[in-house]
Formats: sequence, structure tokens, C-alpha cells
Amino acid sequence: MPPMKAIAPGTVVFQRHRGYGVLTSVNLLTGWVTARFGDEKQGVDLNLSTDAVQYADGEPILFRKQAPDRTPHARLMAMMLQLHDAGYQRLYLYSWPRESRLHWNWHLFTGNRTWHQRGWRKGWYGSGHDYIFNPVMGWGDAPGADTEALIRALSRFDPEGMASAYGEDEEHTLWFRRICGHLLPGYMYSLEKRRNPDGSFSDVLPVYPVNRAVPEYDGPSLPCPPGWNKKYYTEPVTRNYFSIL
Repeated sequence: MPPMKAIAPGTVVFQRHRGYGVLTSVNLLTGWVTARFGDEKQGVDLNLSTDAVQYADGEPILFRKQAPDRTPHARLMAMMLQLHDAGYQRLYLYSWPRESRLHWNWHLFTGNRTWHQRGWRKGWYGSGHDYIFNPVMGWGDAPGADTEALIRALSRFDPEGMASAYGEDEEHTLWFRRICGHLLPGYMYSLEKRRNPDGSFSDVLPVYPVNRAVPEYDGPSLPCPPGWNKKYYTEPVTRNYFSIL
């Protein structure tokens, strides 16, 4: 059976009682969407499990046929892996949990591998908190875009940023390839402070599933990235990078 088409704000839908409309918000964790029909000024909340919402071509939108990803990190890792193979080895992924620990922020950066002095570029950061409502990265990509489509969209969106990622970093590339071999497609890594029972800082890389259908990671312990100091703290949660960039 072919995979279901992705949905996001802007998707045209059909509902038998209201006709054609456009989605204005989507929550992939709960299955609730909001759509605006005709000349209505207010959106209507619909449940994908019970309200028989269809795509514009009549194909049913089936909720939870497959568990949705809570975060785009695994997709970003797959994209980076392919870019590293193409010579863009100075591309790095920083990931850290939000205060609630229900979602994870992500930040792609290029150039020098300095984990806590990273350059910020428009569209190169985001959060799973936003992703569950609008499953795009933010650089002109479409919901559900595959790895090649993500790379093409990013190259068009910020060619200067892509150019700064071109170059060698063999140490990090070897580490990243090893990490992806163990984690993809169902898991992601996080860079955060963790303590051992004796109070010392852990050298083990924190790993989490990207959706709720995936069991907890039980693979081998993995090392933190090259240049990462185990005493580094998670980014201060009081500093809102996403509002100032």
C-alpha cells in the first residue's frame, strides 16, 4: 500500500457536510485539524478519526495508520548523512530538549565546529513543538519531502549557507556516520547534561525515539560528538533564540 500523502496548513480537503476547505492548523499527535470552508470567517475543528476528512481528490485521510514523528531530527540526520558524502562535512546538528522535555529543539550550523558558539541562519533551526502542527523544516520544503527534496529546497533557500558547509571534517563525519548507523530511522540523539548516579557527568550520548510507536533505545552506548565537553550544559531555557533571529 503506498504511503499516505502528507497534510499541513494549506492542504485542500473535502468534508461531506461542508464541502471543500483549507486546513489552517494540524496536530499530528492528537489527530485534530482546523479547516476553513467557503467564506466562513472562523475555522472548524475536525477529528481525523471520526469526521471523515478527505483530500481534495477524495482519498480518505486516515489518522494514525502510522504513528507520526514528534520531531524532524531523524529526517535531518538522513539529509546530513547524504550531504557529508557529497563533501559538505562542515554541517552539524545541535539538538537539545525543551523545558517540558516533551519536544526537542534543533539547530543546523556550518563552518567551525564550536558547539556553544554556533552561527544562526534564518530557517536553520526549529522545534518539535512546532513540527507536530506544521511538519516542515522552514526552508521552503513540502511536508513529507524525502531526503533529496529537502536538500534541493535548502540549496535554493540559502546557497550561501550551503557553501559554508562545504569542506572536510573527517573526525566528525566518521562519528556521525557511526551514530546514524545505530539510530536511523527511528531514533535521534540529544546533547544535554546527564549525571551518573555518583554525581559525575555522563559520557554517553542521550538517545530518544522520534515517535511513540518506536520502543526505547536498547542498542550499544554511543559517544558524544568530537569536541563535546561532557560538562557542557543544555542551552538555557530562558533564552528564546527563536524570537530574536
